[in-house]
Amino acid sequence: MQKQFGYARVSTAHQNTDRQIDALLEYGVEERNIIIDKQSGKDFERVGYLALKNTMLRSGDTLVVKELDRLGRNKRMIKEELEWFKAHGIRVKILNVPTSLMECEGQDWILEMVSNILIEVMASIAEEERAKNHQRQSEGIQAARNKGVVFGRPTVTKPENYEAVMERVSKREITAVQAMKMMDVHKTTFYKLKKQYWKKDN
Repeated sequence: MQKQFGYARVSTAHQNTDRQIDALLEYGVEERNIIIDKQSGKDFERVGYLALKNTMLRSGDTLVVKELDRLGRNKRMIKEELEWFKAHGIRVKILNVPTSLMECEGQDWILEMVSNILIEVMASIAEEERAKNHQRQSEGIQAARNKGVVFGRPTVTKPENYEAVMERVSKREITAVQAMKMMDVHKTTFYKLKKQYWKKDN
């Protein structure tokens, strides 16, 4: 028997899901079939959502959400979830996306088309979001460089006796442990300095 489930989500325990639940009930979802999460939408590792996806929904069932961002915030991951639902024969209805609510009894190709449209829309939005983030990141890095901010790993400060000690190491007059003590550096720093010294000579 095909079932209809509703999903509501807010980001924190202090936020209220009443608006979403009222919309789901009004659409015809039974209260007992509404699953609620009070967790961030940054990923899909949520108790209620995972239970819904892994143990409740079956092929032929329908998942109803008030708005697409109730599934999650990450557009790329939402697209992947929509593809998963489609592959498992589960229809997704978004109450604020009228196209997804079309009833087409016996016309599976229309449902297929609706699913594809949703997935393509999410793919386009995700791509646009990635491009914007990349642009903002590039602009931020450039602005920081203009202010003199240096990116990358900090360079190792060479002790005053660096040249003399490393020369003795290269001639095998002293051991690495002795050199570390003489320069008062840790093992990791010593091998970074040694690497720099060999590069200089080669």
